Amino acid sequence: MNDKEIIERIKFLMKELRYKQVEFADKIDIDTSNLSKYLNGRLPISTALINRIVVNLGVSKQWLEDGTDLPFAKQIAPTSIDVPAGLTTAGLGTPVYDIDVTAGSMPRAAMFTDDRIVGRVDLPGMPSGSRIIKVSGDSMKPVICDGDYVAIRELTSMQHIFWGQIYVVLLDDYRLIKYVRRNEDPRMVTLRSANKDYDDMDVMRSDIREMMIVQQILHLDTRF
Repeated sequence: MNDKEIIERIKFLMKELRYKQVEFADKIDIDTSNLSKYLNGRLPISTALINRIVVNLGVSKQWLEDGTDLPFAKQIAPTSIDVPAGLTTAGLGTPVYDIDVTAGSMPRAAMFTDDRIVGRVDLPGMPSGSRIIKVSGDSMKPVICDGDYVAIRELTSMQHIFWGQIYVVLLDDYRLIKYVRRNEDPRMVTLRSANKDYDDMDVMRSDIREMMIVQQILHLDTRF
């Protein structure tokens, strides 16, 4: 194993998942000071550290050790949470936007403006930078039902797609929420619904304007 290259891949994970060192250390259940030593090269990368990252974050061990495969080769299902307390108008928590992710073709720049925030949800463990938006329709049923909300995070790069994960995909004319699957043609991706009544869609990568990964599925009581 090349420790320097593994450290760079760990830093990539932290950036892509938007975890600070203390959050990343908590996710893989190690002391923050030891994580810092690993990242600074003062401790050699151990098999135990690699295994913790692989098991706790669903990362491909092959990718972490030698850079081949994909960072998240395995499907990672977002967690589903009931939030009976609903929304708060306080300034703390993850913002909830008055946006239906499957309606319209509004560009990303117009989606996440302060005037579209209708409330906030204060949940422990919600990664920083997350945003919450509503889903309508039944294409992702029973995984995501009509009226559910999803917590999403924008990707810093589309270079690494986590195959099998659920994304919000922005095209010129549509906003979609789908599983993103590998296509035989490397220029394309396959968008798949959870509802078997919907056919797959093959989309050119170049036609995708933005991708946002779904981190959690929320069942909110939106009554104030």
